[in-house]
Amino acid sequence: MRTKQLYLYALAVLLLLVLVYIQFRTWRNFDWGVFLSQTSHVRLGHVLLGVALTYCAYLMRAVRWRIFLRPVKRTTSASLLAPTIIGFTGLALLGRPGEMIRPFLIARKEQLSFSSQLAVWTVERIFDIGGFAILLISAIFLSSDLKNLAYYSKFREGGLLLLVLVAGLAIVTAIINLKGELVARWTEQRFTGHAQALGHKISARIREFRGGLNTIHGISELIQLSAVSVGMWFLIALAYHEVTGAYGRDVLNIPVAQVFVLMASSMLGSLVQLPGVGGGSQLATISALQHIFRATPELAASCGILLWLVTFMAVIPLGLFLAHHERLSIRKLSRESHTEQEIAEKL
Repeated sequence: MRTKQLYLYALAVLLLLVLVYIQFRTWRNFDWGVFLSQTSHVRLGHVLLGVALTYCAYLMRAVRWRIFLRPVKRTTSASLLAPTIIGFTGLALLGRPGEMIRPFLIARKEQLSFSSQLAVWTVERIFDIGGFAILLISAIFLSSDLKNLAYYSKFREGGLLLLVLVAGLAIVTAIINLKGELVARWTEQRFTGHAQALGHKISARIREFRGGLNTIHGISELIQLSAVSVGMWFLIALAYHEVTGAYGRDVLNIPVAQVFVLMASSMLGSLVQLPGVGGGSQLATISALQHIFRATPELAASCGILLWLVTFMAVIPLGLFLAHHERLSIRKLSRESHTEQEIAEKL
């Protein structure tokens, strides 16, 4: 394991310990008997529907990647589904070290360069941010359901900040699309003589991003990619809705518009994760269920853990089956993909 990864894991552990300590102080009177009782009364049908919706979201990701590949390679969403499932299985089991498995597998299966699929992966992140931002901003400013939540005024302020960030991201994207090579060279020159390696890495990312933008050849593709991205995140929101509704409790009868706030907290928490364990996502979700939706500590803990299992970890059984069927090792794929990434960064 590289020294950089060790430092990142150490930082993640430290932050998680802080979060756990905060939760411990909140849960001094936590009743494990109530927790088990709440969990045992979950309606399985809702949970299974949540898993099905999560898998549909993975299918939407495969559809989106097929649209990205259309200018260079005609393929099918079905052929991209297995690499997508295996890739997210690697992410669930290994954390950040498993991120590159999906573009690596797609590049190998479709006989394309890894650098080209790394570029697609980079642009995909932009559509993920944009798709979810559209839904969250719409919920904050257009839905009356959020007005009943605690901290609603804070949500509006956050929504305005998110609008600014998305607008800034769109401007930066447009600049890189038009003048990407010029921006990359300027970046390298700015770091010449100090942190030159960092400047080279940033410029490589800029070139990758611009290469990914080149896969969008017209307004039609842009509309399709945007629609698929919004649809995918809406499916995930429906999965959240099914899981919270599985408890049959009024406090967790959360409208879909409010679910986006819960998802946002989970996504922020996911910035602090440990491989195969998670941590930040669950704690952030549990905290949101307690403080925003007024669930009891026991109910919030049960629901937060179940949401994590359904929307993030449920991919593992199918992913491991597909990997075994194709005689693939998740850890070996992670090592190979990162080796390819290092080679691509040096080009």
